[in-house]
Amino acid sequence: MNTLVINGFKQITALILFGIVSTYCHGQVLDRKTLSLEAANKIIAGAIQEAKANNWLVDIAVVDEGGNLLSFQRMDGALIGSIDVAIGKARTASIFRRPTKVLEEAAKTRPAIVTLPNGVLLQGGVPISVNGQTVGAVGVSGVTSQQDEQIAEAGIRTAGFSQ
Repeated sequence: MNTLVINGFKQITALILFGIVSTYCHGQVLDRKTLSLEAANKIIAGAIQEAKANNWLVDIAVVDEGGNLLSFQRMDGALIGSIDVAIGKARTASIFRRPTKVLEEAAKTRPAIVTLPNGVLLQGGVPISVNGQTVGAVGVSGVTSQQDEQIAEAGIRTAGFSQ
């Protein structure tokens, strides 16, 4: 009888603790928006449209909020050397949640910024926001930095997102 009471007590204690832990854990989970592959491809389509309208040949990358590649396109004739630059610009804009132009400008007065790990501090990386939350970024490379940024912004606008 004593063993039955003790086992029952252990089970009740375990259920109570499980309830407390699961309530606590639930409070620690955040709801976050995520950039879909479909949205990434719409952004790239808009960026390609802008590049073609100006006769520019570029590489375009879209990454998620963590800087992981979602979609990439290299236009026919675009520089092979710009592939990693476009991806790096997108990754940098996403993980630092600001346009790479801001970091490039900051490096002029704070040269230590160039030591940021995996940072590509060239204009042309633009974060993508939904309701003020960064969900990813676009990076473009192949023409001037200002033109790269123009293409990235056009892609974001065309897909209906904000920067």
